[in-house]
Amino acid sequence: MSPILCFAFWTKTHRLSLLSSNFSTMAKLLSRRIVETHVVFFFVSLLLPLFLPLSSGETVMAPMEKTEQETLYAAIQGFVGPWWNGSELYPDPCGWTPIQGISCDLFDGFWYITIIDIGPVLDNSLECSPDARFTPFIFNLRHLRTLSFYKCFRSYSSTTLPSSGWRQLAGSLETLEFRSNEGLVGEIPTEIGLLSNLQSLVLVENGLGGSLPHELGSLVRLRRLSLARNRFLGFIPVSLGTNLNELLILDLSSNFLTGSIPSSVSGFTSLLKLDLSNNLLNESLPLELGNLKNLILLDLQNNSLSGGLIPSVQYMISLEDLVLSNNPLGGNLIDLEWKNLQNITNLDLSNASITGMIPESMAELKRLRFLALDNNNLCGSVPPKLAELPDLNALYLNGNNLTGEIGFSEEFFRRLGRRFGSIENENLCYRAGNDSSAGFLPFGMEKCREKEVNKLVDQGSHSRFMTSFGFQASSSSTVFWVSLVFLFMC
Repeated sequence: MSPILCFAFWTKTHRLSLLSSNFSTMAKLLSRRIVETHVVFFFVSLLLPLFLPLSSGETVMAPMEKTEQETLYAAIQGFVGPWWNGSELYPDPCGWTPIQGISCDLFDGFWYITIIDIGPVLDNSLECSPDARFTPFIFNLRHLRTLSFYKCFRSYSSTTLPSSGWRQLAGSLETLEFRSNEGLVGEIPTEIGLLSNLQSLVLVENGLGGSLPHELGSLVRLRRLSLARNRFLGFIPVSLGTNLNELLILDLSSNFLTGSIPSSVSGFTSLLKLDLSNNLLNESLPLELGNLKNLILLDLQNNSLSGGLIPSVQYMISLEDLVLSNNPLGGNLIDLEWKNLQNITNLDLSNASITGMIPESMAELKRLRFLALDNNNLCGSVPPKLAELPDLNALYLNGNNLTGEIGFSEEFFRRLGRRFGSIENENLCYRAGNDSSAGFLPFGMEKCREKEVNKLVDQGSHSRFMTSFGFQASSSSTVFWVSLVFLFMC
């Protein structure tokens, strides 16, 4: 075959190969486009019936019963004001014109309102008018699961919670929240105890008052009960601990509750957080607190509790935060087995009228980060092993009767800085090292001088010190009498 014919044959074959490759690439692209088209068509087929024009020229919106829609508009209007025209602004609230803070779910092929969240959370959130009020329409939304109000009822226009109507939401409502509503006054209606499905009741920072209704103990599915920063009075209902064994969080802080902590707290077997701080509670801690094996936080500060640290506290093995400050608690720290509380990270026993010495066993709290023992009546020396706690970054010993040298390293003091406090301990001092630390002095500490014993022996000044206690000075009895005096001082 001639060279010309060979070249022509090769050219034709190469063109066919290229053409075949191009056809293969085009086939793959076409196949991919077909798959994508099918996916798009699938989703369009689901949504298209909602918007297809009818023979009368109308458009079918998301399926929602007219009564449900009108009830929603009327309920919102009561809070936002009569100017709010929901039918014009949001003709399809569960579809293409959603309302911020309103959510829906499908039940039996129709949309129903499940969440109402009113308050200035986002820029386009629904906000209450100065004369916001409850209307009966809110209780006609039978599928409502969450009802929440934030900064809705202001102090210049007082509003009370409806006393009736709540039973209509008994089968659906799971979350009820009122936060930062200064104008929300009055008592908690007893009918709220009928909300058998309620899992979270949060009434925080409002103007509510009166006594806590024992009907709250009927909310057996409750996991969170937070009534902090209101004006509630009277005793803590015994029914809470008796029936709410699924409760995880109980926060009754910053009210005016009185009486003792009920022994029924032993029923809170699932409880993780118990905050009763800033009230007027008195008497001693109930022994039943030791049954709260899952409790992580116990905050009882700023009350009038007494009777000392009960031994059962050492059985709260999950405890991470124990805050008992500003109580006339009394007692001592020696009687507790601190090694059992291995999860403690925050221990605040300041201003609690605690006496005695700081036990060295507190150095076994290996996860401790914050320790406040200030403004008590503690005496004796400070255990040097406290400085060996690996995570300790705050230690306050101010305002006690502690004595002797603090045997902590310079590195420890530098690490804590102003988070270490020991002022108002007249006989407590720090001895500087001989090398680089010679000029270092921890904040609020005094340098140790020569021991009083040596001063008296070497300088002949001991007679004035001893005679102030009614003793005859002599160098041979110096150590004995000085030791005895300081022992009784502690």
